[in-house]
Amino acid sequence: QVQLAESGGGLVQAGGSLRLSCAASGRLFSSYNMAWFRQAPGKERESVAAISWSGGSTYYADSVKGRFTISRDNAKNTVYLQMNSLKPEDTAVYYCAARYRLRGSNWPPREYDYWGQGTQVTVSS
Repeated sequence: QVQLAESGGGLVQAGGSLRLSCAASGRLFSSYNMAWFRQAPGKERESVAAISWSGGSTYYADSVKGRFTISRDNAKNTVYLQMNSLKPEDTAVYYCAARYRLRGSNWPPREYDYWGQGTQVTVSS
């Protein structure tokens, strides 16, 4: 069982930056591929970024490439999402998710085992 807790959301002006954190419980964090998703009001949840269990592979949605950076610190059981040059269309609830690395071979994973509760990011114009 893995529990995920996001933090770092808030209100920021367009062009600003935020850093989201997702702290995971448990001793096997380094065995999980991790990802960030977001869901805006009235829209479907979408994948934003993913990072492999070792940190050696990453994935970014086209809409955030060059602006967002996903990273992880396995010693701290934490995954991060650095968001720069934020736009109003980045406004959403951001969720982190975990997928055990030995379940499935797709990259990025199509399904996830655990989800956090989400943190709100609001970008004003």
